[in-house]
Amino acid sequence: MRPSRRAPDELRAVSLERGVVKYAEGSCLVKFGDTHVLVTATLEERLPPWLKGQGRGWVTAEYGMLPRATLERTRREASSGKQSGRTVEIQRLIGRSLRATLDLEALGERQITVDCDVLQADGGTRTASITGAWVALADCIAWMKARNMIKTDVLRDHVAAISCGIYNGTPVLDLDYAEDSSAETDANFVMTGDGRIVEVQGTAEKTPFSQAEFLALMALAQKGVARLVDLQKMAVG
Repeated sequence: MRPSRRAPDELRAVSLERGVVKYAEGSCLVKFGDTHVLVTATLEERLPPWLKGQGRGWVTAEYGMLPRATLERTRREASSGKQSGRTVEIQRLIGRSLRATLDLEALGERQITVDCDVLQADGGTRTASITGAWVALADCIAWMKARNMIKTDVLRDHVAAISCGIYNGTPVLDLDYAEDSSAETDANFVMTGDGRIVEVQGTAEKTPFSQAEFLALMALAQKGVARLVDLQKMAVG
């Protein structure tokens, strides 16, 4: 039995609330159970120096956890003068995931910065961030279309992410903290709306996992991402 009493292939309650920030070109408050992330997408008429003059745009991401997103207060990384390796890894993952579904040439020489701020953490902050970031990004692009800033479709597909793991010998979907902290194996899957893989991160925490177990996790992830994509479609109309 899972601590949450969910079925092995059952997601936590997921919600995607759009337009929660007045000034951002796109925004989304995403909730995976008790994990809550505020995502904003900001359009900037500038590019990294190494991209200037290449006729294409860029999407980048920043990620952070508020001090009381967890049980005990976490010191702000800004106060220490540098980001942790975990933070850098997650924000690079978010950026890669979003760019995988974009036509950067159609975006033009502009940058969209996606900020993912974890308000409350209960496992799966990176997967919730990616799923909500796509919604914020879609709204930002819709904002640009409404102002005739872009003429063609920039978004080629959806992208969403979900965690899976082996908990008490059973493959399960969408781990919360109670499961993630004691799972034998945990993995994150980032996939497009048509089921293609953007990235897979998998780790054996206690016991190495077999190919059959990996395929079982993959099957769970495909089901979970398909459901998340359906929720994205409902959210953006």
